Amino acid sequence: MRRPRIITFDCYGTLIDWNKGISAALIAEGERQGFHADRETILEAYHAAEPRVQSEHYRTYREVLTLLESEIATQLGWDPPASPGHLADSLPGWQPFADANRSLDRLAAMGFELGILSNIDDKLLAASRRHFDVDFELLVTAQQMRSYKPAAPHFERALETLGGDRSAMLHVAQSYFHDIRPAAHMGIHTVWVNRLAEPVDGDGPSPTVEVADLDAAVDWVEQRFGGDGG
Repeated sequence: MRRPRIITFDCYGTLIDWNKGISAALIAEGERQGFHADRETILEAYHAAEPRVQSEHYRTYREVLTLLESEIATQLGWDPPASPGHLADSLPGWQPFADANRSLDRLAAMGFELGILSNIDDKLLAASRRHFDVDFELLVTAQQMRSYKPAAPHFERALETLGGDRSAMLHVAQSYFHDIRPAAHMGIHTVWVNRLAEPVDGDGPSPTVEVADLDAAVDWVEQRFGGDGG
């Protein structure tokens, strides 16, 4: 494995703590109505419904979030949201993980180009990018591709920018389903940031390396490729 030119990231769940953002926004909506649901119940409902909604046909991520907030309210016995779209409106405030900026800073200092491949709209990603200290040379969104990972178009677009050279790209992500599995199937090297200590699917490909957080991911990159620009 040679030194990659670019290191790409999933954003939400990998760089941005989306579970915290999603649960906080939906708990607040329930409490506004006088209901309560615990974080785990909300996240279980959200993560079960999101892939299904995304796979039906292309919708913007704002539309996906609006459908999900209504569906989850129904599942939990709440009233419909008084302000549809509140979940998407909360997204610009979702915060990075504590290890995100220092890890991105370290990789930039090593001379790597950086990119984001995200299941989101351009404007929402632009709002989240204000939380980061670095610039990104590549940004690929669901809005651009009119497609959601784990479908291949995000990865195909990234490879197009590299002239099809899979060895020039290393993809870092938390979601095995959305990112690691499809990227590995395409011959792209991957770092699985397995924050939730999830098992690999029995028939799925293995990541190039599995780590617990972004600090460990960057440690592995530094050990493997060295700390300078090569």
